[in-house]
Amino acid sequence: MLFTDLSLIDPILSSLEKKWYKSPTPIQQQSIPHILEWRDVLGAAQTGTGKTAAFAIPTLQILSREKKLENRSWAIKCLILTPTRELAIQIEDNIKDYGNNLNLKHAVIFWGVNQSSQVQKLKRWVDILVATPGRLLDLINQWYIDLKHIEILILDEADRMLDMWFINDVRKVLTIVPAKRQTLFFSATMPKEISHLADSILNNPIKIEVTPVSSTAEKVSQAIFFVEKTDKKNLLITILGNKKMEQVLVFTRTKHGADRVVRELWKANITAEAIHGNKTQNNRQRALSNFKSGKTRVLIATDIAARGIDIDELMFVVNYDLPNEPETYVHRIGRTGRAGKDGVAISFSDREEYEYLLDIEKLTGQKIRRMENHPYHINITGVLSKADKKKLNAQKEERKKMYRREANDRRRR
Repeated sequence: MLFTDLSLIDPILSSLEKKWYKSPTPIQQQSIPHILEWRDVLGAAQTGTGKTAAFAIPTLQILSREKKLENRSWAIKCLILTPTRELAIQIEDNIKDYGNNLNLKHAVIFWGVNQSSQVQKLKRWVDILVATPGRLLDLINQWYIDLKHIEILILDEADRMLDMWFINDVRKVLTIVPAKRQTLFFSATMPKEISHLADSILNNPIKIEVTPVSSTAEKVSQAIFFVEKTDKKNLLITILGNKKMEQVLVFTRTKHGADRVVRELWKANITAEAIHGNKTQNNRQRALSNFKSGKTRVLIATDIAARGIDIDELMFVVNYDLPNEPETYVHRIGRTGRAGKDGVAISFSDREEYEYLLDIEKLTGQKIRRMENHPYHINITGVLSKADKKKLNAQKEERKKMYRREANDRRRR
């Protein structure tokens, strides 16, 4: 199938042609016709499968058609909610590309920058607003945003909003937008709370699942290295001795951990930058730009900051710290092996993280290849002591508390 078979208007097809888009991905092929028919859609698909185009392209066509037919005055007709500023920026960039031949205006708002420039955009004509939940509610409370004309509501990366404690903010937004609307709901995974939220806001939706929600990309080669926590930095430097690894995305559990890894890599003459919530928006965008251009070889990221990192040719992902939520692992390695390309996901596991590994393998139904031929290998049995399990549970609780604190900090800002 080609995009020309999806009943898209010529201005959009022309824009897609300029981006060398010819054939829609499965999520696009299945979603676009139903969205054009004003159906609610529940889409479950991994990262890297083209979800943004799946909802952005038909939304642009619907709004363009309505504006042309009714010659309406300006008002926000479409709201796109997404968890992070990087992803919000990426979505607006895609809307700009797909709709550059249309008479539609768009804006993006998020925390981390002075609100004045965003407010100025809102005072002008805006058809499509891309927003993170906290900044949206803040500007609504300041009377800068009116959502009473919303016709299309899109929730992207809904599971990440749950992980980042944004669900309550999302529920507040749902009480503000009109009940009569089209709702598009996209998520890479479907934990129970997200499924309940979807059921409560969607009206007889078309359900589209192009890959199992717990699956990992088919073309991603996965490997696990058992290593003492204190030797992880040495193992990373050893692995990066492979010059073929020209562009590597590394995940750490904490912001301070990310900064610490950056310092260790620079000591080893390996160019690296960190991207996390403590960085200003300008610093984050600069780090991402340097990574994409090849100026920086290694980008160290936390899970929250990594949303929006969309690099088609990225081949290598390293889990410096294993995540304590197995769904997060699926998200992380989804940064590579995108659009059917090959990818490599390397993970480190110390003794305390072994149980995380077992949870990941249980969720994905795959046994990750063990790599023992490295200088820092340690033997790990499958049985944790009571003390280790207690420590592991304490770490999980502390991580939950950290997410709550960060969410509260964002609301206060």
